[in-house]
Amino acid sequence: MSEKFELKVSDLRLICDPKIFKFKNTSEVKPLDTVIGQERAVEAIDFGLNMNDPGYNIFVTGLAGTGKSTIVKDLVTKHAKTLPTPNEWCLVNNFKDEFRPKAIAVSPKNAIRFSKKINRAIESLKKDLPEIFENETYLKKLSKIKNKYADRQHDLYEHLEIFAVKKNLQIEQTENDFQTIPLVDGQPITPEDFNTLPEKVKSEIEENLRSIQSEIESTAMEMDKNNLSLHADIEKLMDEYALSVVKKRLDPIKKEFKASEAIVVHLNAVQENIVENFNLFIPPDKGEPQPQGQTPQNAASSFLQYKINVLVDQESTKGAPVIFESNPTYYNVFGRIEKRAFMGTINTDFTMVQTGSLLNANGGFLIMEIESVIMNPYVWEALKRTLRTKCLQIEDIPEETGFATTSLKPEPIPLDVKVILLGSYEAFEIIQNEDPKFNKIFKVRADFDSEVDRTRGTIQQYARFIARVCKEESLLPFTSKAVAAIVEYGEKYVSDKNKLSIRFGPLLGVLKESDYWARKNKARQVTDKFVFKAFNEYRFRYSLYEQKMHESYLDDTIMIDVRGEVIGQVNALAVYQIGEFSFGRPARITAETYLGKQNVVNIERESDLSGSTHDKGVLILSGYLGRTFAQYYPLSLSISITFEQSYYGIDGDSASSTELYAIISSLSDSPIKQGIAVTGSVNQKGQIQAIGDVNQKIEGFFAVCKEKGLTGKQGVMIPQANKKNLMLKKEVLDAVKQGKFHIYQVATVEEGIEILTGVRAGKPNKEGHYPEGTVYGAVQGKLKKYYERSYKIKKALGDEEE
Repeated sequence: MSEKFELKVSDLRLICDPKIFKFKNTSEVKPLDTVIGQERAVEAIDFGLNMNDPGYNIFVTGLAGTGKSTIVKDLVTKHAKTLPTPNEWCLVNNFKDEFRPKAIAVSPKNAIRFSKKINRAIESLKKDLPEIFENETYLKKLSKIKNKYADRQHDLYEHLEIFAVKKNLQIEQTENDFQTIPLVDGQPITPEDFNTLPEKVKSEIEENLRSIQSEIESTAMEMDKNNLSLHADIEKLMDEYALSVVKKRLDPIKKEFKASEAIVVHLNAVQENIVENFNLFIPPDKGEPQPQGQTPQNAASSFLQYKINVLVDQESTKGAPVIFESNPTYYNVFGRIEKRAFMGTINTDFTMVQTGSLLNANGGFLIMEIESVIMNPYVWEALKRTLRTKCLQIEDIPEETGFATTSLKPEPIPLDVKVILLGSYEAFEIIQNEDPKFNKIFKVRADFDSEVDRTRGTIQQYARFIARVCKEESLLPFTSKAVAAIVEYGEKYVSDKNKLSIRFGPLLGVLKESDYWARKNKARQVTDKFVFKAFNEYRFRYSLYEQKMHESYLDDTIMIDVRGEVIGQVNALAVYQIGEFSFGRPARITAETYLGKQNVVNIERESDLSGSTHDKGVLILSGYLGRTFAQYYPLSLSISITFEQSYYGIDGDSASSTELYAIISSLSDSPIKQGIAVTGSVNQKGQIQAIGDVNQKIEGFFAVCKEKGLTGKQGVMIPQANKKNLMLKKEVLDAVKQGKFHIYQVATVEEGIEILTGVRAGKPNKEGHYPEGTVYGAVQGKLKKYYERSYKIKKALGDEEE
């Protein structure tokens, strides 16, 4: 009865024939230079890269190991080379407000040159300015100016003296003022002599003193004006000579960078500042004390105001920049303002402003991983704000600015950058649902697939990919048989005979490990033997937990029957996942049915050991039982189902059909063959639905049967829809070929119960009755007895109440 459902050996694995390859090893193959099976993602990325409108940033999703990071970098780098190299950026001092430094755009590959020219000009001025004020021509002009005002000063003093003589007074000039001394008979008198004079003479002298005082004040004012004019003319002379020297150094730079208005404006500001403060360039005479508060550090820092802080240098960039930021902290992305400790305070200046990856990518592309972006505080919100405003503000994080910190606010820099974020489907879904601004900023989504159709073309591309890896990683060449083994690995990784895995991360690991075992055996090329060795060694390294669990089946710590028949008991199949490693093992499911109200008791649910998906699968069983057996009278029974010896959480509905078989067996008193394990979910119509990890489940049960002894009657029953997913290992294929193990496919519950019991399920007649001698006929018979007994009990209880 079960033979018609049994799968052939050829159905259990798709073998890749090495003869389809026309090479002995991959050294004869042209390395792959295209992307395998990612047409949708590549087209989306190309669209995003070429859309220049705001908001067309790109969000790339895909499973880990699909190569999305490598592919995105390659595509973006290739596109960036076709674009012009953007401007470089410098930060310069704002001489009007030192806390608001200015940003200057410099044409590509000129920022460093501009900075060096300014530095050389300042160093030259340190020498030129002191020398110009020792120049003979300058000294002569200075002497002439001084003599001119000295003569004027002398004339004013002489005029005052003549006026004083007429008033019988003598003028003596002190350091800060004029002193008047009365004269009697041409001789100065003392205060004591003055007191002895007649009153008339004294009054005359006092009158003379009063009259000369206004003349003294007038003369003093004229002398002060004369001194101010002297200093003004000297300052003008010094400014003229300083300006001539400064222009000599700066004019060539202005001429060279005349195309940049911002640079010319800055050089004019530098010129004006140096002329106003040329004394900074004049060293004090030897032995002359430094001005109060002036230290060597202060003197050196005075020249920092003329430096150029090159934020972005495109010297080595060809085309547009492509930046991959692996650690997107706030400062790494947006830049920072560094600080220095000085005399108990924290100071900074524009030369300590450091750029971040956003500015380095300005005019080009910035690639980051969304998980890392979200993990760093402030980055996501600041990134959205920056992309919306297209303007970068380098500033401190407010929480990190102390009270004793002098901070800056550099001029915002115009930003033209396309951001590409890499992330998982889950991250994309969460951000898209929770952040309303996300879709306005990241309008392009590129989805990377994890599998590709298995065709002759993609198989050949697999070989070319292996050739590329061998070349780039310096691996030994792989033979055609080894390549065929890798292709089969790609099929099994996705559990689909019609697909190949394009998660190249794990694939790369297999290639490197196969190369390792080949080299260890001193081989000159990697054969299929070393590929299988790599598979087996990988499994051995991760299989300790699997081995310990396997031992518990052999010593009956976990009770599993693989022989005989039992009513209400079926072997289900579960999968255990440890990172990337997974394995299958059987689990006993038992069901007990008895008279009662219609109710399915899920012991796992009552014990809080089941997940919502498993609970849903159990509830579906009630729907199937009602549809099949309760069309003419209600179900009067209770059902108890459990996974025996299960002490951890259970989820998924892949055992729902198994639970249904156990219930039907219990109701029909039909024993279940314990040598056949079952997997598959079921719907209310009784159709068996596909499940995941079918290969691990089959191989897990086979391993237990093998250790307990193969009888030729053992096997696994799977959903028909999972036939295409079969990629079983050679050991299982050999057992099936020898008739020691069997794989069955079923599409309905009825087909499954026939295989498990060896008895037909039965089909109802027009009245809905199942024939005797069938499983469903037995179920219907027992349910009818339950109903009749329940009716009698209810009636008896009703009579007693009356």
